[in-house]
Amino acid sequence: MATNTLNLPEQEYMLPGNRACAGCSVGIVFRHMSKALDGKAIFVVPASCFTVLCGMYPTASVQVPVMNSVFPGTAACASGIAASLKKQGRDDLTVVAMAGDGGTADIGMQGLSGAAERNANVFFVCYDNEAYMNTGTQRSSLTPLGAKTTTTPAKGKMQFAKDLPAIVEAHDIPYIATASPGYPGDLYDKVCTARGISGTRFMHINAPCPPGWQFPTAETVAMAQLAVETGAFILFEIMDGKFQLTGKSLALADKDNRQPVRKFIELQSRFGVLDEETLARLQERVDERWRKAVARHRAEE
Repeated sequence: MATNTLNLPEQEYMLPGNRACAGCSVGIVFRHMSKALDGKAIFVVPASCFTVLCGMYPTASVQVPVMNSVFPGTAACASGIAASLKKQGRDDLTVVAMAGDGGTADIGMQGLSGAAERNANVFFVCYDNEAYMNTGTQRSSLTPLGAKTTTTPAKGKMQFAKDLPAIVEAHDIPYIATASPGYPGDLYDKVCTARGISGTRFMHINAPCPPGWQFPTAETVAMAQLAVETGAFILFEIMDGKFQLTGKSLALADKDNRQPVRKFIELQSRFGVLDEETLARLQERVDERWRKAVARHRAEE
């Protein structure tokens, strides 16, 4: 049975207060992840929004061990911890490397690639808020085409975002998944799956950011759901090379009723300079990736 808000474990590992921005989706992500892990995890975190949420010395906002690492070293530090636990015969803890898009797709890519190539026993989670939000909303390689940041041209970013899961899949690791705070039951179930697998596991999470994306703080969950409902973000998992759509994305594929990407981006002021030509390019890109995902799902189901 799929998990929902009514059958989640009651134990909480995130304390009531933290320094995250109002409406931050990372809190939703961590709350469900930590429940799926039963709190039996060690988190390794680089400089990021998640560092702020966890708390800065001498306070803590979470009830699990958190190690702060240098920006490019998240996967390397996590690999070292995993090796130490193996030496001690400890198999009761999951080592989670949790970084933003900058700490994963940019500054942390070399470390992630190295860990994946070695198949280190690490669960690497990228919460993708599509820019360097913790330092003032600078562009990353996962910032979408046409979005404004403090380091993009006047008309917004000129390149499409990297296809990060595809890059990680090229390393032939046992488990890859995408997830969304808009569909936390799907996220919870995938973390449970990852927890039971040895080797490198990777999860790419869409993480709407109210100040960076420029939308009202009360609309975080709705924004995350729209990303999926338009196909701008696709929910899937790849286990031992087999690709499957999941959750809402699977339902959309069955009914073929995605909403236009315009409905998602028009609610974000970071796209305020987007012209119709760029919007058409974005829609074409979303449609192309969606067609490929559905075709692969049907070929492998």
